[in-house]
Amino acid sequence: MNKMPRYKLLIVLAFFAIYVIWGSTYLLNKIAVSEIAPLLLAAYRFISAGIIVVIIALLLKLKLQITKRQLINCVIAGFLFLTYGNGIFVWALKYVDSGFAALEAATQPLFVILLMRVLYGVKMAPKSILGVFLGIVGMFLLVYQDGLELNENSIIGILMILSAVISWSYGSIFVSKADLPSNFFVSTAYQMIFGGLMLLLLSLAVNETWSTPVFWSYNVQASMILLVIFGSIVAFTAFNYLLKVVSTEKVATSAYVNPVIALLLGWYVLGEHISIQSLVAAAILLTGVYFINSNKPKI
Repeated sequence: MNKMPRYKLLIVLAFFAIYVIWGSTYLLNKIAVSEIAPLLLAAYRFISAGIIVVIIALLLKLKLQITKRQLINCVIAGFLFLTYGNGIFVWALKYVDSGFAALEAATQPLFVILLMRVLYGVKMAPKSILGVFLGIVGMFLLVYQDGLELNENSIIGILMILSAVISWSYGSIFVSKADLPSNFFVSTAYQMIFGGLMLLLLSLAVNETWSTPVFWSYNVQASMILLVIFGSIVAFTAFNYLLKVVSTEKVATSAYVNPVIALLLGWYVLGEHISIQSLVAAAILLTGVYFINSNKPKI
């Protein structure tokens, strides 16, 4: 009798993590990337978070031993989410306006629904389709008010970001069905360590300028600590948990909520102006989230 309320509370807290905490990472990444190369930033973030989780797991006496299949699946998930899905997305921003990138990212729930239809024959619920449509419309209204700045190299960025969104979308479906360590904390640790190591190799391959934390400003150091603890350890663990207990398209709605949270934080912390169009866009985005989340849960 007592397990159900606790179970539901855990789901609510996990959604809070991927909605609000991940929404705050826009601001934190904006501060950190001012002094750290983007791929190196992500590598530092995920390797550090993974190591900390391993240490915590050892202190809690959690079982770190996993099967060969689970190890391979963790490497695949780390690549799909962090190395390609996150790393390539950030790298491609040098070719595409961030507003357009956000608009592309809003197609993630659509790709999740389409991939589930193509790969597993899952029927597309009318409410989900309506929710995705409203989400894309809301995101368009949110970013288009400042115009979408494209240049002759934009096609490269557009295609790379689209491939990163597809990678993250497929990764969400993969993790929901893959054989991974039963403890979500342990699963997250392996994904972040391997994903971070591959990001480090990618950073080396594109010849990024490397720097060490001792040369970062206080604000950048503080942002990195928050990214590691909350943006990675807390939120990414919550993300992995949700993929196993609710439908994948519901988890993907974070692509709609994160920009709204970022908008509010930009207004509250940095004093950025919020227009009427932004408020209308936020309302449409959240309405889209409501329609997707009103479907029966995958339990």
